[in-house]
Amino acid sequence: MNRLTIESLDNIDDVAKEFLAKYRSHRVVAFYGEMGAGKTTFIKALCRAMDVEDDVNSPSFSIINEYCTKTGDTIFHFDFYRLKTIDEALDIGYEEYIYSGNYCFMEWPEKIEPLLPETRLDVTIEDTDGGKRLVSVVSRN
Repeated sequence: MNRLTIESLDNIDDVAKEFLAKYRSHRVVAFYGEMGAGKTTFIKALCRAMDVEDDVNSPSFSIINEYCTKTGDTIFHFDFYRLKTIDEALDIGYEEYIYSGNYCFMEWPEKIEPLLPETRLDVTIEDTDGGKRLVSVVSRN
C-alpha cells in the first residue's frame, strides 16, 4: 500500500500529479471514503492535471460524466451512490466504459463490488483530525 497526504487544497494539484506519475498505467480507479472525505475534489484535481477541458462535477444524478482532455483522451467519472441495485450499473452499459481502455474514476464502488474488474486501483481517502486527507492506494493486479 502506498500513501499520499493532501495537506490542504493548496497542494492537492501537486498530489494529483504525483499520483498520476506513479499510477499512469492504471485506467480503472475505485475511490472509497466517507461522504465529504474529498473523493470528488481529488478527482477534479486529477482531471486538472490531465488537462481536462470540461467542467468536472460529481455525477450524482447522471451516474456518469464523460470528460475530454486537450489531447483527445476520454475520462469517465462514475458516482454509484444513488444506485439501488447492481442491475442499474449494467443498464447504463457499465462494462463498455470499464473495459474501454479509457480512464474510469469511480465513486462509491462498494455499491457495485461484484462488477469491479480484478485489475484496478483501490484508493481510500480519509479526512484526518487536522483537516488533511490521507490517500491510501492499493494496486489490484
